[in-house]
Amino acid sequence: MNRKRQILFNFLLGVVACVLLINLSSTPSFSNSAISTPQAFQASNLDLINQQLVANLRETDDILMAQNTTAGPIMRYVAVLNKNNVIAPTAPSSSAFGAAGAVLVGDRLIVKGDFSNLSSALRDYATDPLDPPNPNITSGVHIHQGESTTNGAFQYALDVTPDASQLKGRFSGEYTLTQEQLQALSSGNLYVDLHTQMNRAGELRGVFQAY
Repeated sequence: MNRKRQILFNFLLGVVACVLLINLSSTPSFSNSAISTPQAFQASNLDLINQQLVANLRETDDILMAQNTTAGPIMRYVAVLNKNNVIAPTAPSSSAFGAAGAVLVGDRLIVKGDFSNLSSALRDYATDPLDPPNPNITSGVHIHQGESTTNGAFQYALDVTPDASQLKGRFSGEYTLTQEQLQALSSGNLYVDLHTQMNRAGELRGVFQAY
């Protein structure tokens, strides 16, 4: 990585940390946790998510370089996934957390993300489909379009690689966005939603935010 890119990512590290502080300071799930040292738990997760976000942004940037698609303005987005963003009849019971980084060049969106501490394995839509089934939903991690107070329409399924425990893993995707989706992204109305077997309606959710 050349000096210019290193300086850029050092700057991004500071900005991402600010975004995380804003998100997690309004997330009571950590402070209200039954864990005996909730403040240390929050600090630990904050540090891990911060590392994940910066790593994800670096990966997306490297993909752009490899594809030689860096011509034109590059927009970067981050999404902090937590249970309090989920819109469901019953609040998820979970200590899970996750993070996603994305870059947009023109109408091309590249997403990389991580999740940890799930309550159960991801929902398998082949054996536990929607009614009616949607053949485009091929994983338990999706991009949806909608406002933060609603469950928006499904847009894309992300490719997921869980670890051996099925409770931790990574996700990724590359998409060509429509004009409507581009507008939604710029307006804060595209989000990542993660569904598990225990929390079928959603365990984690995070809105893409530009910076």
